[in-house]
Amino acid sequence: MSNERGPEHGLTRIILWRHGNTNYNAEGRVQGQHDAPLNDKGRAQAAAAAPALARRNPIRLVTSDLSRAAHTAAALAELTGLVPERDSRLRERGFGQWENLLMTEVRERFPNSWQGWRDAVDEPGDGVEPLADLGKRVVEVIRQAAEAAPGATTVLASHGAAIKYGTATLLGWPYETLPTIMPLQNCHWVDLTHSTEHGWRMSAYNVGV
Repeated sequence: MSNERGPEHGLTRIILWRHGNTNYNAEGRVQGQHDAPLNDKGRAQAAAAAPALARRNPIRLVTSDLSRAAHTAAALAELTGLVPERDSRLRERGFGQWENLLMTEVRERFPNSWQGWRDAVDEPGDGVEPLADLGKRVVEVIRQAAEAAPGATTVLASHGAAIKYGTATLLGWPYETLPTIMPLQNCHWVDLTHSTEHGWRMSAYNVGV
């Protein structure tokens, strides 16, 4: 059955898919907007996850312009024939002076901003992108994707913090509750739906194969 239906016949679905593993992930190093590539594990994760997402019959695929997300999206494009569109608003949160450091180094060198990050403070400092700015740009993409493909499924390939805080902003969750929500694993996704009756809802979180 085709997903190309109007909103009166079905839900509009947005799947936010985190990229596969990188060496930075494996080392516990802060990537942020540094363009770290997928490693062998990440490529295998993308190849394993792509068939599950292809079965959702997406009609559109949008990816962050960072290579780890774009190369993850390519695994789904290969199965579906969709041409990935790049959107820099889906980039990971900018982590300022933290980028390229191990998290253990961040905690030692920037204890105040590290604690602010742990507590989901909007502006932790040291160049870390404010949560309000991060949420705003990701929500813009989600809403525009929903408007462009009503009643259908769109996959957005992005990054862990961008997905978590973008989802929270969309759904109106207070930032102080967010430390109670587990980080998204590599190549796992969040399933969002929209309908006229119910508005935006999250139907699944941290789903993977």
